Amino acid sequence: VEAAGPGVEAYKPGDKVCALLGGGGYAEYAVVDAGSAMPAPEGISLRDAAGLPETVMTVWANAFEGGRLQPGETILIHGGASGIGTTAIQMAAAHGARVFATAGNALKCALCEQLGAERGISYREEDFEEILKEAGGADVVLDMVSGEYTNKNLSLLKPGGRSVHIAFLGGAKSEIDMPTLVMKNLTITGSALRPRPLAEKARIAAEVRRHVWPWIEAGKFRPIVDSVYELEDAAQAHARMEDGGHAGKILLNANNPA
Repeated sequence: VEAAGPGVEAYKPGDKVCALLGGGGYAEYAVVDAGSAMPAPEGISLRDAAGLPETVMTVWANAFEGGRLQPGETILIHGGASGIGTTAIQMAAAHGARVFATAGNALKCALCEQLGAERGISYREEDFEEILKEAGGADVVLDMVSGEYTNKNLSLLKPGGRSVHIAFLGGAKSEIDMPTLVMKNLTITGSALRPRPLAEKARIAAEVRRHVWPWIEAGKFRPIVDSVYELEDAAQAHARMEDGGHAGKILLNANNPA
């Protein structure tokens, strides 16, 4: 923290924090509402802490609140090797859930299993729908693909299951098999963090500090960083993301002139 605004009592200059930004993070300095800031967890570097807020708050708001994931339940996480995916696997496992994850190749599937997934499923070579059905089905699906995945998610969900959507990399539109939805009493939901009011973001940040920070400090969860680029190399960082070869978070390092 370089400076705290009027009325801010939770933080003071010199405190080490990470924060959920509404944009404007490609800079040496960032201004953020105090409610969206969190003390950097003990036991990890400040650099790695920068990879936490967006992913951890997204997973908490969707898998744990929207999806109502409970200990002992089964969750399928699509995009398991992504920043969101590697976070969701570890958080779900720490919560006591049974975890399955899809990923693009054998190496990424192996990473998913190292992080706590019972099974990493190569979506290019395997049928995740059939694998989950053979495993007894899922209670929750965390999906960033949508498109043709939507009906497969509904098919593999147990009665009362929840399919939570956070992106639509596979297409913005899906045709839904309504009889499956109705007869199995399923829920489809989705959300984004950026448009939420500041008070809602502050509430989620407080829940994350209360529930997730102890997992990190106990060694049950660690941010997975794929690579770090200097701020002037931001275009290379985007190219790394677009080529699909990364696993975990891609970070930008802005050397603070102070």
